[in-house]
Amino acid sequence: CVSMKAEDWLDMPERIDNIREIVLSKKQMEQYENFERDCYLAFLDGEITAASRAALTNKLLQFAGGAMYSEDGKYYTFHDEKLEALEEIVEAAQGNPVLCFYNYRHELERIQKRFKNAVKLDKQEDIDAWNAGKIDLLVTHPAAAGYGLNLQAGGHIIVWYGLTWSLELYQQANARLHRQGQTKSVIIHHLISKDTADERVLSALQGKEDVQESLINALKLKYGSDKLNSKIAI
Repeated sequence: CVSMKAEDWLDMPERIDNIREIVLSKKQMEQYENFERDCYLAFLDGEITAASRAALTNKLLQFAGGAMYSEDGKYYTFHDEKLEALEEIVEAAQGNPVLCFYNYRHELERIQKRFKNAVKLDKQEDIDAWNAGKIDLLVTHPAAAGYGLNLQAGGHIIVWYGLTWSLELYQQANARLHRQGQTKSVIIHHLISKDTADERVLSALQGKEDVQESLINALKLKYGSDKLNSKIAI
């Protein structure tokens, strides 16, 4: 049995991965670290299952992204730094279309509120308009655009506003533009909040590791298993 990657036998375009570091304020980092520690200790106190690992990963990624859902289903915003970074990337693209992947619905809502010309990928007409160069900012979830969509005719710039912890979805989403038939170098921007779960998840994705296992191991090194008493300062 011989296993081959697409780039081993197809004429693939150049891929450029860019890490856009998002630096949070001192107060924002204090809020994040308190929240991270409390979530990790709560994780240790419960039954450690695949579901609880996923829940922990999702909570930390939401907070790193600038907003988080509460128990009442509403979301609360902590910072807009990623929106600012996305706006700078769109402006620097100078009219070249941008494909933006979000992870949580509140990210989509905040992007649509900031960018009035943003189009959510919903139907075939959106795909046709994108490939015809009629959409400046196309926003979609990697699970909705991960398989079977040919979007390479519409643009060559990807922005990961919110990272997915699924390696399969990450790879397949990037392959919507980085594929045979693409005529330009594909630029993949990652909006990464410094010293947060964003960094650990991206490192695990690029290293093709198990994301949740990698995150848990990192938190073990950072906090150990001591039962620390703390309150979230928000």
